[in-house]
Amino acid sequence: QVRLVDTGGGMVQAGGSLRLSCAASGRTSSNYGMGWFRQAPGKEREFVVGISGSGSDTRYADSVKGRFTISRVIARNAVFLQMDSLKAEDTAVYYCVASPQVIPTDVSYVTYWGQGTQVTVSS
Repeated sequence: QVRLVDTGGGMVQAGGSLRLSCAASGRTSSNYGMGWFRQAPGKEREFVVGISGSGSDTRYADSVKGRFTISRVIARNAVFLQMDSLKAEDTAVYYCVASPQVIPTDVSYVTYWGQGTQVTVSS
């Protein structure tokens, strides 16, 4: 089992920045792809960003390209999401995710979920 704890959410004005963190514990390894999904009220959960086990490969949803940056510290079993130029439409609960062998870009690829952290962007 892998446990994911995601933190760092909060409230910010449009144009501002937030940094999310996700710490993994349990049966983790550098073969796990990790990332974030988000779910806004009344909407389905959607892919935001993902990173490979080595940290050398990343994936971004078109809606966040150029504004969000994912990074990984393998020795700490942690990933970070720097969110800049935030927009009101980024408001959602953000979930850290992990999957063995693949970058989780679809809900069907996700093996483990964090508990979620709320991000609210006011316009």
